[in-house]
Amino acid sequence: MTSKSMIKDLEKIKNAALKAIEKVGDADALQDLRVVYLGRKGELTKLLKGLKDLDGGARQEMGQVANQVKQELEAALVARESALEKARFDAIAQEEWIDVTAPGVSQQEGSLHLVTQTINRIVDIFSTIGFSRVSAPEVDWDYYAFEALNMPKEHPARDDWETFFIDEHVSKRYGKQVLTPHTSNAQVRLLEEHDVPLKIINIARVYRRQADASHVPMFHQVEGFCVGDSITIADLKGTVEHFLYGFFGKDRKIRYRPYNFRFTEPSFEIDIDCDVCAGTGENCRVCKGGWVELAGAGLTHPHVLKAGGVDPKKYGAFAFGFGVERIAMMGGGVSIPDMRMMYQNDVRFLKQF
Repeated sequence: MTSKSMIKDLEKIKNAALKAIEKVGDADALQDLRVVYLGRKGELTKLLKGLKDLDGGARQEMGQVANQVKQELEAALVARESALEKARFDAIAQEEWIDVTAPGVSQQEGSLHLVTQTINRIVDIFSTIGFSRVSAPEVDWDYYAFEALNMPKEHPARDDWETFFIDEHVSKRYGKQVLTPHTSNAQVRLLEEHDVPLKIINIARVYRRQADASHVPMFHQVEGFCVGDSITIADLKGTVEHFLYGFFGKDRKIRYRPYNFRFTEPSFEIDIDCDVCAGTGENCRVCKGGWVELAGAGLTHPHVLKAGGVDPKKYGAFAFGFGVERIAMMGGGVSIPDMRMMYQNDVRFLKQF
């Protein structure tokens, strides 16, 4: 190979390399070009192996030319690397550009659900008169939900049309399991587990086969249960009114109606004047003649105390059960015309509270 042909080949390698370097689009491909042309087995290295065949003067001349070509390619690679790096940072800057002078965008804040807010207020009010909050199962045995509460097997509440029964795990002693239709299942359980006297509230989800403007299949109930010496209706009435006036204010009207509950005797239903229609009852889907039932209550039946191992001749008790959603609906100025709205997950509704 002559020096002229070698110079010609060097020019071809240089021109091809410069063209490839100019077109390359990323750093990895640029590194591949560096290896192809300047690596130990690259095009330039292969060509320079022919220097040994040239005489002394030609070898020196070709060495200088080859070194100049190598320097040009190195410079082109460095320049292209800088250009690619700048383009990469420019793209990042464009994508992640932030106008620090623009007003901030605040994150949307959530809030507690109206039912949760109501529960918290209920707990706070009852705690001021010594009631402690406990919990009881929301899936319980038929025995604790009905039989221990003095409700015979033929009672309508123990019908499949009223209560959600679970067929698995039937117990010879306790019967079937149920989704608790009321929080009163806590009463006998608490008497079995705790010494008396006691004052507790149990707040939990309960389940019934009802759905209309003032009923939903799953709702929350607060059970109040007080056991002690010489418990009277005056104790029950004072406790209930302390809560109702504390929650709704003393300008609201309350009434007691005699009723028949199997687990209390005497028994009452407790009503409040309807906040939706301001107690008028006119065209109101929620109330009955201006009144809304909030609770059932009464003095605990002796059979219930006996089922819990407590002597009814020595101790008395009272109990009440309030619907939490009903309480929320009747809050001053709330005016919710349909209980089902609370569980439709409509943010326009929920964020009002």
